[in-house]
Amino acid sequence: MSRIRQTAILAVLGIGAYVVMGSVYTVGEVEQVIITQFGKPVGAPVTDAGLKVKVPFIQDVNRIDKRILEWDGNPSDMPTKDKLYISVDLFARWRITEPLQYFLRLRDERSAQSRLDDILGSETRNAVAKHELIEIIRTTKDRVPLRDALLTEVERQLDMGSLLPIQKGRSLVEQEIFAAAAEKVQVFGIELLDIRFKRVNYNESVRPKIYDRMISERRRIAERFLSEGNGEAARIRGDRVRELNKIQSEAYRQVEEIRGVADAKATEIYAKAYNQNAESVAFYEFTRTMQAYKTIIADNTTLVLSTGSDLFKFLKGMMPDASAVPTPVAPENGVPVAKR
Repeated sequence: MSRIRQTAILAVLGIGAYVVMGSVYTVGEVEQVIITQFGKPVGAPVTDAGLKVKVPFIQDVNRIDKRILEWDGNPSDMPTKDKLYISVDLFARWRITEPLQYFLRLRDERSAQSRLDDILGSETRNAVAKHELIEIIRTTKDRVPLRDALLTEVERQLDMGSLLPIQKGRSLVEQEIFAAAAEKVQVFGIELLDIRFKRVNYNESVRPKIYDRMISERRRIAERFLSEGNGEAARIRGDRVRELNKIQSEAYRQVEEIRGVADAKATEIYAKAYNQNAESVAFYEFTRTMQAYKTIIADNTTLVLSTGSDLFKFLKGMMPDASAVPTPVAPENGVPVAKR
């Protein structure tokens, strides 16, 4: 009898423990709880952390995250106002502020993410379609990009255009999307905290054409710089040659002036030396004539001299007898031809 009593007591204790475990639950710091009874919410949401009690077996605990959650959409292709197809990648941050409303309409985070995909994607398309590409690319309308002055001048000369003025900028476009989407997701008990463009790129089909155009424009600028560099190099080389010729001509002029002064001085010295008397003058004429012979007479040289020539008189005077005198050959017009 005692064994049956012990078994009954253990059974009662087990059932009691099971009932207690089914009626007690905990709420964490980063979550909030909706209690449902037969699938319908019962009472107010439990937002305070701690140990809580519920009716066992017939009530269920539905946990909802209290933290800031992330939404990261997939890149989507959409047209801008200037008919350019771009791929826009967006992300947002949100949290659940009304857990009961959220539970009744969406139930779980997966449904919330799907609803955010629809709402944020739709509002992004509407905003992008109302603005040109430059409005989405540029951060704010007050930001002035830094540009090289020389490059800007080259682009102007090549008629490549310039950046168009913008009215809003990407920040205001993001605010438009945020304002429109926040109002729509509020009915689901969701608060939209922030939204940002993560990446904006050209559509895959038009991207090669855009890149080819950018490459051709940069190549035109490079060719312009190259041609200007070649022209500047040619100018520098021309200046160098001109300066070199000027230096050489100036040096040659100075050399000739120095040489002329030296020759004049030498002539003056010679004149003083050889003008002492008649014998000095005759000796000077003789030595100068001998130097002239050495300069103008070489092997196989033919001279045509007149008998009254100053050069010929010394040649005649150096011949002691008739046998040593060269025989004149075929005198023409009274001018003998001597062979050496």
